[in-house]
Amino acid sequence: MTNKFRSGFVALIGRPNVGKSTLMNEAIGQKIAIMSDKPQTTRNQIRGIYTDEQGQVIFLDTPGIHKPKSKLGEYLVKTAQNVFTEVDLILFLVDAEEGLGGGDQYIIERLKGVSTPVFLVVNKIDKVHPDELLPFIEQYRQLHDFDEIIPISALKGNNTGRLLELILERLPEGPMYYPEDQVTDHPEKFIMGEIIREKVLELTHEEIPHSVAVVVEEAKLRENQQTLYLRAAIVAERKSQKGILIGKQGAMLKQVGKLARTEMERLFGYRIFLDLWVKVRKDWRNESQYLREYGYRDEE
Repeated sequence: MTNKFRSGFVALIGRPNVGKSTLMNEAIGQKIAIMSDKPQTTRNQIRGIYTDEQGQVIFLDTPGIHKPKSKLGEYLVKTAQNVFTEVDLILFLVDAEEGLGGGDQYIIERLKGVSTPVFLVVNKIDKVHPDELLPFIEQYRQLHDFDEIIPISALKGNNTGRLLELILERLPEGPMYYPEDQVTDHPEKFIMGEIIREKVLELTHEEIPHSVAVVVEEAKLRENQQTLYLRAAIVAERKSQKGILIGKQGAMLKQVGKLARTEMERLFGYRIFLDLWVKVRKDWRNESQYLREYGYRDEE
């Protein structure tokens, strides 16, 4: 490493649920992207910013690349693939526990025409025996000439420090794009909506998660600037889903609100008054109007 400041943009790509958001949160040291054991949790290109005395890394946490089944799915895949040629470095995350699959092979084919450097990041090494790692890595090495191959556990923090060192070594000399204490370029309302959506994912089952959007309709400081009033709508596709999200005597909605409020108060330092409700927009994931309204704007 030289003493010259390095900076650049680094894309996190991979199949759904390989740990991209977990890695970004671990690298930054603060929760920016929501995490869930349900795939396709990330829907927007979320930027997380890591800064130290050596340089600044702007991580782009992209939606998992998968075979789309709706207009929303098409948007997610396009969002992920668009970054291939727009960044200084690509981190291709794979799951050591899951093994090489058709989804990984599809992504590798897409990477073959890209000149951007690519690191293979083998995540979840804490889930497998060390003797299994070398044969696993060799499978990928045969398919693509990666610039680096780094085994890590994003959840445990194993080897993530070394990964950051290698990233900074690879990035060009450049400016500090963001203030050193800034960890994301998303507005607070976006983060708040994502926290609410994360709690819905935690508490509901397969019939709900991918059918839900969260829209923060109002965020206003009250009571001598000490309390943040937040009004947000959880958008479902069907009336039956609305019933599940509200729950018996409102129990599910209250629990979502309680968990979201507790996390937001810890993260933002305000008392939170959360006015949470549920509305139905039939088949919104296939309606361009609703996709734009809920923040999925790349229709071209």
